[in-house]
Amino acid sequence: MDMQDPSLVPGGESKEQTLNEVVAPETATVNTIPDADAAEEVEEIMAQGEEDAELAAERQPDTDESLMAQALALMAKDASDISADDIRRLRQRYSMLHKPTTGAEDEAAQPAGDSEFMLMIERLKAKKAAWVAEQDAQKAANLERKNAIIDEINALAEDTDNVNRTFPRYRELQDEFNSIGEVDQMQETSVWKRFQDAREHYSDNLKINKELRDYDFKKNLEDKEALLADAQTLVASEDVIAAYRRLQDLHNKWRQIGPVAKELREDIWNRFREASTEINKRYQAFFEARKAREAENETAKTALCEKIEAIDCPSLKTFAAWDEMTRTVVALQEEWRTLGFASKKMNRALFGRFRQACDAFFAAKAEFYRNTREELNANLAHKQQLAEKAEALKESTDWRAATDEFVAMQKEWKTIGAVPKKYSDALWKRFTEACDYFFEQKKKAGSGTRKVENDNLRIKREIIGLLSALAGEDIDKESAIKQLKELQQRWNDTGHVPFREKDKLYEAYRSAVDAVRDKFALAERRAGRERFVASVNSLEGNNDKLYRERERLVRALEGRRNDLRTYENNLGFLSAKSKNGDSLLRDLERRIERLKADIQDIQDKIKIIDGKL
Repeated sequence: MDMQDPSLVPGGESKEQTLNEVVAPETATVNTIPDADAAEEVEEIMAQGEEDAELAAERQPDTDESLMAQALALMAKDASDISADDIRRLRQRYSMLHKPTTGAEDEAAQPAGDSEFMLMIERLKAKKAAWVAEQDAQKAANLERKNAIIDEINALAEDTDNVNRTFPRYRELQDEFNSIGEVDQMQETSVWKRFQDAREHYSDNLKINKELRDYDFKKNLEDKEALLADAQTLVASEDVIAAYRRLQDLHNKWRQIGPVAKELREDIWNRFREASTEINKRYQAFFEARKAREAENETAKTALCEKIEAIDCPSLKTFAAWDEMTRTVVALQEEWRTLGFASKKMNRALFGRFRQACDAFFAAKAEFYRNTREELNANLAHKQQLAEKAEALKESTDWRAATDEFVAMQKEWKTIGAVPKKYSDALWKRFTEACDYFFEQKKKAGSGTRKVENDNLRIKREIIGLLSALAGEDIDKESAIKQLKELQQRWNDTGHVPFREKDKLYEAYRSAVDAVRDKFALAERRAGRERFVASVNSLEGNNDKLYRERERLVRALEGRRNDLRTYENNLGFLSAKSKNGDSLLRDLERRIERLKADIQDIQDKIKIIDGKL
């Protein structure tokens, strides 16, 4: 009587296929992921929650006390609930807390090998190792007992004359085999195959009482149909991981159930295998999608690391610049938190890289703030020296030498950085008053030069008239710019004008130049706007390119706004100025107006793109 539970090969010959043979990757009929790999993948999924908690903990500063408390909590757990990863992570965090801060040579910062925390780590390792050894010993004992049961069933199969006496023992041996715990994973399939062979040998080759055999077949069929129904239900389960793990339990139970009637074996096994194949396909697709997401997250996290690493900290010279860059770094940190996990291999490395880049930035910022106070005080002392020097020199009548000295001091003043704000305006006023006084005295002494200055005044007024006419002419931009440069060069080649006319004349000149520039810039801007609209229209329907263009404009808009803030800050420092400083103030105001026009133009272009999306 044949009680096998395999698929039948064509021709009526029976050929057993064990579960592991069916699920092997090379046959690809049931499981598409080997059991060992599947277990590892499931563990990885289950570990993600722990890793989430770990990363959240990493955002809080570790202390020796907090780490020791976590180690004690871990020691209080059952050895089966302690993982090697738990111990390793605690050890790594302790090492990071005590990592060198001034160089690898600073051994005092290294964690002491015999510290209380490290002794606790060793105790945890010993506890885990003892449990693993105990489990290995138990699995070896289980294997030995299962092999003994298989040998006994084979012996019963040979005793064909005592079926009524041996069959109860045969059932007892099956129940005992199924109740024995796990064996080594490498031996599990082999042991189960031998057990299946022994059962089918007993069922197929002995002359069992037909009524007893039919009852056994019927009971086994009912059990397998119940497992089949469970497997078919799992096919529609939304929880792919739970369905896969439940499927492994169903396969283990299937192995424990004896054969069914020979004519039903192939059909019920094929249906069970089809349900298993569908579950495993969904499981495989889940991990492929997960790996794709991990690859995307790895790329995104790498890009964030590169952005922070690319920050040129030495180029940040002002508090405003550091504040602006700090907001950028914080925004990148927020973006990091929105990203999912990368692959297990890369996730921790990327987190370490990102945290190191952030730490380096904030360390550089702290160093800048420490050094800036000293730099401001040094700049203050330097400018005070120049102010005192200018005041001492302002009565000089050595006009040529003193003029060169004053010009040199003014240039040197520009190279000196900022000073504390409470001294800035008063010190500037003191310096400029000394300079203005000297040049006014020089002007009075050089009244003989008035005729030349009046001639220069006439020439410069003519230049202003030509510029005004140019602004009204209808000529191409290239010709206009050429004439503009010629007139500007002529202006620069013309000497001094009477001092009282200097500021008013220069203001008129700047206004005329701006009028020329504004006219042709406006024309160019209209032409550029028309080209931009045509370009956007050509991209209509291609949202990817439209989004990229919009992002470029947003970045340009932010750059203009930063420039505008810088100019407006500088404008605040020029609140108290001499007559010579008024022209600089007006020039700065003109630049601010042009920046505002640029900002409005970019905002209009963004609105045009938004209308196409």
